[in-house]
Amino acid sequence: MQEFFMDYGLWLLIALLVVIGLVFLLSGKGKSAAVEDPAPVAPPVAAEPIAEPVVAPLVATPDPVPVAEPVVVAEPVAVEPVIEEAPAPAPIVEPTPAPIPASPAVAAPTDGADDLLKLKGVGPKLGALLTDLGVTRYAQIAGWSDSDIAAIDAKLGNFKGRPVRDQWIDQAKYLAAGDIAGFEAKYGKI
Repeated sequence: MQEFFMDYGLWLLIALLVVIGLVFLLSGKGKSAAVEDPAPVAPPVAAEPIAEPVVAPLVATPDPVPVAEPVVVAEPVAVEPVIEEAPAPAPIVEPTPAPIPASPAVAAPTDGADDLLKLKGVGPKLGALLTDLGVTRYAQIAGWSDSDIAAIDAKLGNFKGRPVRDQWIDQAKYLAAGDIAGFEAKYGKI
């Protein structure tokens, strides 16, 4: 490669300079023709003087001016303002989410809560949220109907869609029945 530049480098440099010169001349020729041959400009036209509008003089008419009769004004009567006491504002009470009852077919036992974290897709935050909503047992989840799922799903906030996507009802049926082997076969190790 070095030999190529040694043999032909001077010729390449000359060719490059010729190309640059041609480009410069061709681009400069177009500009110089435009400068030398400007478009003819029309001579300025003298503006005609603008006629001033004619204003008719105002003529006074001898109409009689009516005289206003004096108006009698009654003296103002002092009125005492009536101040009503505003009722005391009601104390602000934060609404607590009402627990969602289980389907009538499955009643929630009151002897303690199941570990909802065993359900795939339920973590600590979602488990706490479900507990706040009154969902504490696998049997409750296993007995949910479509309307129950819609009611819970509306209250899950950022976790919306998880009951259906993670198949909580099917998982809860296995866990409520105590079928750990069936659960692990379908959903993986607990």
